[in-house]
Amino acid sequence: MSEHEVIPVSMARRRIAAAIIAMLVLATAAVLVVQWAQAKQAPSASGVETASPPALAGPRIVFRNTAIGDSYGLVAAVPLQDPGAKRTLSALACDRVDASPTRTVCLRTVRGVLSKFEAVELGADGSVRQRALPGIPSRTRISPDERLVATTSFVSGHSYATIGFSTETVITDAEGASSGNLEDFTLLIDGARITAADRNIWGVTFTDDGRTFYATAATGGRNWLVHGDLEARTLTAIREGVECPSLSPDGTRIGFKSVSTDDAAAWGVSVLDLVDGTVVELPIEGSVDDQVAWLDDETLLYGMPREGEPGDSDIWAVAADGGSAPRILIEHGWSPAVVRR
Repeated sequence: MSEHEVIPVSMARRRIAAAIIAMLVLATAAVLVVQWAQAKQAPSASGVETASPPALAGPRIVFRNTAIGDSYGLVAAVPLQDPGAKRTLSALACDRVDASPTRTVCLRTVRGVLSKFEAVELGADGSVRQRALPGIPSRTRISPDERLVATTSFVSGHSYATIGFSTETVITDAEGASSGNLEDFTLLIDGARITAADRNIWGVTFTDDGRTFYATAATGGRNWLVHGDLEARTLTAIREGVECPSLSPDGTRIGFKSVSTDDAAAWGVSVLDLVDGTVVELPIEGSVDDQVAWLDDETLLYGMPREGEPGDSDIWAVAADGGSAPRILIEHGWSPAVVRR
């Protein structure tokens, strides 16, 4: 073609389109390479059949290790009576973890070119049960009798502060039978059945009867503490303004996320007395996006991100009566679970 030859408009458009497609292909390839590299650097979530919980037995605190390095994200444990002791690490990488004397539940992201999400249940006898999660891991709890496991994952969105988020929460028994999505249970608020499409249920905490539980129900931009019944398949609202409840060992109080009175954009931690209905807001600075755990009947644990250190966090302890300031109990930790025997 000579320098004076005119290129038809249609041909020029085809060349431009081809160039754009080539650029998109290269960009996509670059993204896939980066994701692959990140997956190679992240703790492996494969080979769970040979992974095991921390070897530490007896009373302990189990948590996700967040110390930057090769063991980042692995499940760890320290003795309950000596939380400052050297942590014991497992080979299991988790986003969220809960533990009981004979079971460990791990919610994890299996990273790769196309990431997937799983719940893994490990028994002290070496048994392993895996099932797919529909989205990003969020919460998990084991019942006191160890027969029930609750899991919550984000189907859309990735935070409870996100407008329009959607969750799926299910409860499975020791044989693997599922309750189905708790959103399908009958939700009762002030005696009226709520069928709004925007309802979400999350943050289960079990009682000790093997049947009932507490959780958060949300609809219309409002949250309620609900009392759930697995046999009746009902969720009955008992108090507004409660998120991510955690029942105390003696069954008399609920620790929960609450909107801070000092900062409406932040979550604090409060304690509800189920007997007289009083609420104590605890003296916590910063925003707590965690489902608290009870160290004992007088102390709550929660994870708090380290300021200026992305990806790292600490486990804090605070008196349930609000009588003392919080303190760091375990450095470089997240998602604490307390095993008392």
